[in-house]
Amino acid sequence: MENKWKNKNFKMALKNSMAGIEHTLKTQRNLKIQIGFAILAIVCAFILDLNAIEWMILWLVIGSVLFAEMINTAIEIMLDLYTQEFNETVKIAKDIASGAVLISSIVSVIVGGILFLPKILN
Repeated sequence: MENKWKNKNFKMALKNSMAGIEHTLKTQRNLKIQIGFAILAIVCAFILDLNAIEWMILWLVIGSVLFAEMINTAIEIMLDLYTQEFNETVKIAKDIASGAVLISSIVSVIVGGILFLPKILN
């Protein structure tokens, strides 16, 4: 039996992935805020002339925050399909997913401080 959800080829998989990113950008205010901070960090990285390793670290933390936010969004959408009524277990799952985004964001701020503060202070 053929899986109707399976992508038929790479082009279709890429199209569907881009649709997911587009949907998240249109519907999630926090992703827009996180992208704003990412752009600010990238501008600062150019101004402060980060080296290649520092750039890689910056891109990894930016990617981790955006990744966490998109996974959080997917979990919330799936749980909303499960029930629109209050459910303590659903609340806990959503809180955990949101907590993952918070941890990723806090780590990115710490890494940003480690990357940028010494250059700013010099």
